[in-house]
Amino acid sequence: MFSKEEAQQLRKEFWIAFGKSFPRKWILYNTKIKDFAFKFNADPKKAEVSLDIEINDELFRNAYFEKMWSLESILEEELGSVQKDEFYTLENGKVISRFWITKENVSIYNKNTWQEIFEFFVEKMDGFERVFYEYEDFIKDI
Repeated sequence: MFSKEEAQQLRKEFWIAFGKSFPRKWILYNTKIKDFAFKFNADPKKAEVSLDIEINDELFRNAYFEKMWSLESILEEELGSVQKDEFYTLENGKVISRFWITKENVSIYNKNTWQEIFEFFVEKMDGFERVFYEYEDFIKDI
């Protein structure tokens, strides 16, 4: 096990290595839709790429979730099997809507799996971005 400082340092090295290996500007929070963001996540057991819809107004959050859900077959063409949860609860208790793809059996703390995570991130986020750019006007029309 790592000390808190060692774990923090490894996480920092991981994100720096990812940025250097794949220097690219991702959409992430720059969707021009408030609280509608693409995210990377890596932890000790898995890696994820997600679309988080964090809009506080449940009606608007639901409307964006329904729009994205209507694109499910297109998302799955680009990304493979996509998980979705209209009422996903974050660790802090906040309820959001989320679409995500997970890669199991990799760890942010195992440098031997970093390249595998990086390639997963690039492939899946690129797919999310292609769908977003292709259907941006449809998605934004709420």
